[in-house]
Amino acid sequence: MSAIETGSAAPITTQPGTRRKRRLRDRDGMLGSAMLLPAVAYLIFFVGYPLVLAIMYAFSNVTVGSSKFDFVGLQTFSTAIHDPNFPGVVAHTFIITGISQAIVIVLCTVLAFVLAADFHGKWFVRFLVLMPWTTPVALGAIIWLWMLDSIFTPFDWFAQHLGILGPGGHLNMLGHAGLATGSVIAVQAWRTLPLATVIVLAGLSSIPRDIEEQSEVDGAGFWRRLFGIQLPMLAPIILVALLFGIVFTFSDMAVVFILTGGGPGDATQVLASWAFYKGINGGNLSVGAADALFMFPVLLGLAAVVLTMASRRRGD
Repeated sequence: MSAIETGSAAPITTQPGTRRKRRLRDRDGMLGSAMLLPAVAYLIFFVGYPLVLAIMYAFSNVTVGSSKFDFVGLQTFSTAIHDPNFPGVVAHTFIITGISQAIVIVLCTVLAFVLAADFHGKWFVRFLVLMPWTTPVALGAIIWLWMLDSIFTPFDWFAQHLGILGPGGHLNMLGHAGLATGSVIAVQAWRTLPLATVIVLAGLSSIPRDIEEQSEVDGAGFWRRLFGIQLPMLAPIILVALLFGIVFTFSDMAVVFILTGGGPGDATQVLASWAFYKGINGGNLSVGAADALFMFPVLLGLAAVVLTMASRRRGD
């Protein structure tokens, strides 16, 4: 008589290999490792390997046209530092990064408070704010290159019709050292503003509502709540947004490379673009790697300082 006729169920047997696979899938450690494996592989092959290779190049005499690879110690760094253009390149890097991120911190704070309010068309404003971040860096720089072109620039037309320029006046935004530097600063601020705004907006929404309601009950006005409650509580978040902006701007070469090419006369050359020109265009890979490695301790030190300040502010 079968198991169906007797009303009893036949026992279900599981193969040992199936049980073993199921136990492996149920382990949290195995699942976590499997989920992290793609990220770890990406960091190893696209971040770790190029960094190790750059360090090896910086202590050698490797060039594009030669297979010779000899260890020369700090000689490559000495060559890079004694380049007459190197101090100006470092100064330009800090000036462009510092001014652009100061502008970003002010504007992102204002935009975060604006986007936190309820008004008609807020979705459209958010779309406009986020658009620069969703646009590829190269495409955005090309658009700005057209807008700042000496012949096709619309800023020249506006300046003439507003009477800013005299008769026959003309704006050469990318041909004048000061205007070219200002253009790079503006594009870097435009590019990093959306991320900073999103970070500060998230921090603003995390402020407990009961604290603000209590301050309103106590009679605190807008400015007193802003400087006495909201900005002090947002300080660690703003510092994190500042850190991201500094890293993205300090290590970026696409904007300078597309917009000005480092000109006029190396007036807008930064460390990232200078390393590219020396290492790739100039064919001296060792010096280009040494120039690029100067960014590493600077960014590491800035990250340590900013994160320490943020943790202390959070502790307060």
